[in-house]
Amino acid sequence: MTPQSDEDEVWRQIVASFNDTAEHDSADQPWPDSENLPAEPPRRVVKQSDEEDLLREDDPPGDLLDRSGEPPGAEDSADEDPGREDAAGEDEEGHYVPPPPPPLPRTDATTKIAWTALFGGPAYLLLSAALNWNLQGWMLFAAVAAFIGGFVALVVRMGDGPPNDGWDDGAVV
Repeated sequence: MTPQSDEDEVWRQIVASFNDTAEHDSADQPWPDSENLPAEPPRRVVKQSDEEDLLREDDPPGDLLDRSGEPPGAEDSADEDPGREDAAGEDEEGHYVPPPPPPLPRTDATTKIAWTALFGGPAYLLLSAALNWNLQGWMLFAAVAAFIGGFVALVVRMGDGPPNDGWDDGAVV
């Protein structure tokens, strides 16, 4: 027998037994004891000070007293809610605050004029079409020329090489 025929026979057996019922129903099988969790008393966290939380396993579950001897829910009406300050401190403690971004590079007047022309020409044409203004031929030419001139000016000023910011340009191809 070839390995291919053995594999074909196994597949035929799998397909033939597809609709067969299982010998043992899973609902009849008992839950294995090794899967049960051990019954441990719940742990209680007692606030000892603002700097540390201590875990007390030896106290009974109902014994929750802080240093003052009062239950954690009992507070004087004159005092502010100290839990609110703790919650705010915990929220700020674990979060990453990124450094402020570096300032944007300064642009010269030529670049600013090119960007204004690039967006100003089409914006003028859209505005005149939306407001149904009557455009003269020289206005239409000026708007299209501003768009093309701004685009060409930005492409020419773009440069064709990587910037030389440091001694190591990395992998420049």
